[in-house]
Amino acid sequence: MEAEYGITHADQDMSSSEELSMFREEGADGTKDIGDVGQSWGPTAEEQELTLKYKTSYWDEIPDWAKDDDGDWIVGYYGTISFMSNDATVSNPPTSFQDLLDGDCTVCVGDVTAAAVAQYASLAAAYALGGDIDNMQPAYDFLLELAEAGRLDVADASLARLESGEIDVCINWDYNSLNYRDQIQTNNPNASFTVSIPQDASVQSGYCTVINKYAPHPAAACLAREFILSDEGQINLARGYATPIRDVELPEDVAAMRLPDEQYGDQVQTVDESVWSGVCQDLITWYQENVIPALG
Repeated sequence: MEAEYGITHADQDMSSSEELSMFREEGADGTKDIGDVGQSWGPTAEEQELTLKYKTSYWDEIPDWAKDDDGDWIVGYYGTISFMSNDATVSNPPTSFQDLLDGDCTVCVGDVTAAAVAQYASLAAAYALGGDIDNMQPAYDFLLELAEAGRLDVADASLARLESGEIDVCINWDYNSLNYRDQIQTNNPNASFTVSIPQDASVQSGYCTVINKYAPHPAAACLAREFILSDEGQINLARGYATPIRDVELPEDVAAMRLPDEQYGDQVQTVDESVWSGVCQDLITWYQENVIPALG
């Protein structure tokens, strides 16, 4: 940003809800220009009238599912639910949710009550096993069967736990799985992990920029969004293992960091975030009442 536009900036690490809370609480005395929030929070920011509209010059290249009508929020990058298997403990890396059920390895899903990735993993399981966003029962059955068999790992899938060999298979965003794999193998060249997109079903979800309605530097915020969606900005995100929202040509070394394109087939579903927010609350309630007791 500084090299491109001569603009200095400071980043603050906050959750999506914290970012929007700050926008709301500061009101007309806003101190932050732009936020990067989970896709489901974009419509929330718009509904709460916290956003400044700006479409950018790349508007027409953004898929309809990844933007609102007026530029209140725009997805800049996204991830897809993936499997990360430790080859030292899993001889046949799973390629489907059915493989996970049929196997005997432990499966790290994470905390469904709090972690968005665990919630999206549950949705992917629903699609894979015969359900969908309107029928989560297959996901409920999946989680409960693993829990009752003592095979459900609900702790955080941290780099340290993966590196120590505590986790057989982890369900995570592809950008996290690929990043963790490369970090571990840099520290230990003998380590081996298989990362794949489940072939029976997966889901994708992104992160979007929201420009503060009361941004102290609104033009700078618009330029930041412009840069994020530029070829350079999109390639920069791909270097962080994320999937750019625009169809940009990646340099050879960046493309080599990614999974093969054929992994991302028609089995990958986009998510109607307006529907998902309510379904997700039902998932959390069911999980608290059924899975947590089964964990013993």
